[in-house]
Amino acid sequence: MKRLIHNIILLLLVVSIIAGALWAHSKSDAELCTRVDIEVINADSTAFVTPEGVMSDLQDHGIKLEGKRMADINASDIERTLRLSPYLENADLVKCQGGRVLIRVSQLVPVMRVFDGDKSYYVNRAGKRMDASVFYHSDVPVVQGHFSRRYPETRLLPLIDYVERDTLLRSLVTMYCVHDTNNIIIVPDFSGHVINIGNVDGLDNKFAKVKLFYREVMPKKGWNTYDTISVKWNHQIVATRRVKAVVQSIEYDPEDDEQAPDIETVTVTTNPNAAATGDEKPQDGEKPADDKKATPADNASTNKKKSN
Repeated sequence: MKRLIHNIILLLLVVSIIAGALWAHSKSDAELCTRVDIEVINADSTAFVTPEGVMSDLQDHGIKLEGKRMADINASDIERTLRLSPYLENADLVKCQGGRVLIRVSQLVPVMRVFDGDKSYYVNRAGKRMDASVFYHSDVPVVQGHFSRRYPETRLLPLIDYVERDTLLRSLVTMYCVHDTNNIIIVPDFSGHVINIGNVDGLDNKFAKVKLFYREVMPKKGWNTYDTISVKWNHQIVATRRVKAVVQSIEYDPEDDEQAPDIETVTVTTNPNAAATGDEKPQDGEKPADDKKATPADNASTNKKKSN
């Protein structure tokens, strides 16, 4: 009997709680929106998104929240509208007690700036583009080239991340020039030559060869001797000399190199086709990212570390 009474009391408590929640919910839905708070959760010294800007964006889409019944505010639709903005990565709307609406947004975080002809834009990790503006600057890697759905900007992220993690390489690289899917050019911070990295595969081996060439060849031959250094072929460095032909082989001893790359012989030649049989092959379905062929000399003259 006591157990039955105990169960009845628990049931009444549950019913009371549910009824109270439903009543509070219905009362909340009947309330009018009296206040809209907008919070930019990743605002910092380079902030370009403001609460006033977000409110203006809502008004441009014909969305007015204040004075509207809370029940008539469609949070999902508003979030979807805000996420379409090129300046935002995410948006969330929360209905609070007392007729208050809270909107949290996160501004786009660029990982590179792309120059494509007369266009310039920033790109985040998801590949979302934001037009560059004189009112905003972000100190990110600079890329020159034309990209498409078949070859998006995000294909460069493994290379950019690799360089950014290495203090020496980060100080070396000025910009990247994408001629096609298998000819990504690095423009160093000093003029005289460019580096053809090929594609973004095997970066450990490729940059070990670059460092080896800088250590063993450049100090002896001069930093303006070669106009292009290619590390796209396995076990070889192919360099094109500016003036006259030179053929030189450097025997490689892994014990002398703390990086211990997988290199047997490093060959310097004026004929890049000499190693054509070992050339990297584009992946199936890949096409050139840009039909325009800029010369390495044109690209090397751009010696700005980051975009202005």
